[in-house]
This record gives sequence, C-alpha cells and structure tokens, in this order.
Amino acid sequence: MTRRYGFYLGAAVVLLLGLLGSYLLSIATPYQKTLKHGPAPEVQNNPYLAAEHFLSQQGRKVQRADSLDVLANLPSKGQTLIMLGSRENLTPKQTARVQQWTASGGHLIVIAERIWDQDQHASGDLLLDPLGIEQHMTEDLAKEDQQEQTNNGAEKTSDNEAEADEPDSDNDSQPAPSDADKPQPGEPEKPQYPELTKLYLENEDAPAYIDFDTEFHLNDGKDLAHAWANSSDSTHMLQLDQGDGLLTVLTDNWIWQNANIDRYDNAWLLWYLTQDSEVTLLYRADRDDLFSLLLKHFPQALLALSLLLAATLWAAGMRQGPLLQPASHGRRQLVEHLRSSADFQLRHAGQRSLLQALQRDIQQRARRRHPGFERLAVAEQWQALGRLTRLTPRAIGQAMRPPAEQRLSASEFTRQVAHLQTLRNLL
Repeated sequence: MTRRYGFYLGAAVVLLLGLLGSYLLSIATPYQKTLKHGPAPEVQNNPYLAAEHFLSQQGRKVQRADSLDVLANLPSKGQTLIMLGSRENLTPKQTARVQQWTASGGHLIVIAERIWDQDQHASGDLLLDPLGIEQHMTEDLAKEDQQEQTNNGAEKTSDNEAEADEPDSDNDSQPAPSDADKPQPGEPEKPQYPELTKLYLENEDAPAYIDFDTEFHLNDGKDLAHAWANSSDSTHMLQLDQGDGLLTVLTDNWIWQNANIDRYDNAWLLWYLTQDSEVTLLYRADRDDLFSLLLKHFPQALLALSLLLAATLWAAGMRQGPLLQPASHGRRQLVEHLRSSADFQLRHAGQRSLLQALQRDIQQRARRRHPGFERLAVAEQWQALGRLTRLTPRAIGQAMRPPAEQRLSASEFTRQVAHLQTLRNLL
C-alpha cells in the first residue's frame, strides 16, 4: 500500500465519521430531567427547621434547646419559649420551674397533649389541669350536642302539642318578618373554610386561617382565657395571663413542621405569637435515662453484654455431673464406718492423736514379738524394730519420731501415715 493510498483512506474514514456525528446530532432531542433526592439530612433530623429559618428571616433571634436546663440562663422578659417536645415525663418540680419562668414575664407556648377524663376530672397534665384547660375529642362534643338537641326537641314538641290544644287568636296579628331578619344581598350563606381555625384581630376585616387538626377541642373550664381561635366546631388556641407573662395553649404543633408551615396562615401565626421577642425552641422537655442513651448509641455493646451475662449464668448454673444420691442405710459397709470414724477423730482430735495411735499399735505388736521391748531405750527399740522388719534405721526413725505440735500439710501427713502403716504391716 502506497503512502498516497493510505492518506486517501484515512481522509475518507474521517469524513464518514464526521457525517455520522452530524446525523446523530440532527436527530438528537435535548431534554431536562429533574432528579429528586428527597429532603436533606438536616431537614429529616429536624422537623421544625423551616420554622427556625422563617423566624430568622423575620429578624427573630432563634435558639434551640434539648432540656429544661436552658431556663437557668434564659431571662423571662422579651422571651418566647415554644415547647415542641413531649411533657409526659415532666416532674412537679420541673413544672413549677416552667410556671415560675412564665409568671416572671415570659411567653410560654405549649401543646395540650392529653385528653380530659370526665370520670377523674383530670387529664394528668401537671401544667394545664390546675388552670382548668381541658382537651376533648370533637366527635365526643358533637355527640353531647346532638343528645342535648334531641332532649330540647322533645321538650319543644310537648310544648307545641300543649299550645295546639289552646285556641290561637293571635295568628292574624303576627308581624311580618323585618328586613333585618332576611339574608342581605351578597352575604355568604355558609362560612368560608369551616374546617380551618379563624383568628380575628382588631382593625382587621378578614380573619387569619390556620390549619389546626379539627379532631381536638380546647375548653376553658375556669374562664381564664382572654383570647382564642375557633373553627366551626371547636377551639384550638387559648391565651391567658400568668402573672406578668403569657401562656398560649394549642391543640397541636404540626402546623409548624416543614411540610405544613407554608399552608394557609400557619407561618403568620408563628410570627404573630413571637413578635417583639427572642425565641427558644425546646425540642425535649425531659431527659433520657442512662439505659435509653446506651440503647440509642451503643445497641451492639448492650447486646454483647447481655449475651456475655447469659453465658456466665449458664456456665455457673450448669452441673459438672449427675447428682449423687444418698446411699441407703441398708448398704452401709464397715469400711465406710471406719472412714467416718477417722474423719470424725481427725476433725475433733487432730492429726497428732491419729499418729500417736498408730505408733502405740506398732509398740504393742513389737512387744508380742520381742519380750521386754517396753523396757528398752528408744534407740534400742528402733534397733529391735529394724531387726524385726529389716527396715533401715532412718525409715524407722522417720516413722516413730514424736509427732510435731504444728499441723502438717496434707502431703506430709499422708507420707507419715504411709511410713507407720508399712512398719506395722511388717511386724
């Protein structure tokens, strides 16, 4: 292949590739696709992050807290404390601390967490029960109203029947309905947004609409509230004075969560309640105990510790063999009685008495085989024992020497007994 032919071939390949690329670009259609990765981790970990940013944008100084220890350094004047966490485990001492902070001039916003118990006349809420603030289910109130209407209707029916029996002489003199009783042109027949809570303010023509949960209703049992917000069937916000401070009670706080704060006037209500003050968001009103913290942060370590404890208890409680049943009295043998007697004598008389008993037994046997043995000196007795048993003087001396006063070890005592028994058996 010549150089010129190779050049032409390469140029042709480049030209074909260029034409192919141009064709592909001409038929390609550009488009845009948005990939949703979901909320950021900080949003998932903090359901009220949008509320914090909203208050910061409105010029509020916002801080978050995880325990009531924040009250130690939190002034009351010009402060709004929003308790977003559960108050179920608050102690009476902590509740009194919150009440004292509010009475000193702070603004406390809390959520009514428990339903009022009609039988016990309490809900168990240490903060709201003394104030007579009751939370009921709206459907229960509707049932009570329906029952009252039924009773009233029955009374009216009986009254109408009684009036029907009397002559009606004033039918022709009934006044005609006035213009005030007639619906005015342009007046709405039904309220707008009946499922929303309406908050009316002075010098405002239209109310603010807040998306509270209509399943709950607040009742001011002691008539202490000076401001409130209602939906068509229930009350969802109460405000009452507490000393120099202000207490605001809501049926729920989910209206300020990230997914709901931009609905209706939910964000405006947060702005309205916290105006002209610094804001503290209390996410946790109580503390976790040690076990809860360990279970939350070190579950693997707790599991390993539990398995180790279970294995230790299992090993300690496992038997090392079958149980030894007590022997019956009918099968006792002489050896067992002798062993028991020796054990008893060893515990009460000691080692010295047993060794001396063996030595006296040896001397008695030696007297039978060697007359006059008891009249010999100790050295001569040991020599006579050597002639009778053919043992070395050292073995005889080790066996017949007087026992020591101190207690011997088990090995030494066994060795001494073995020497004495060997000497006795040879006589």
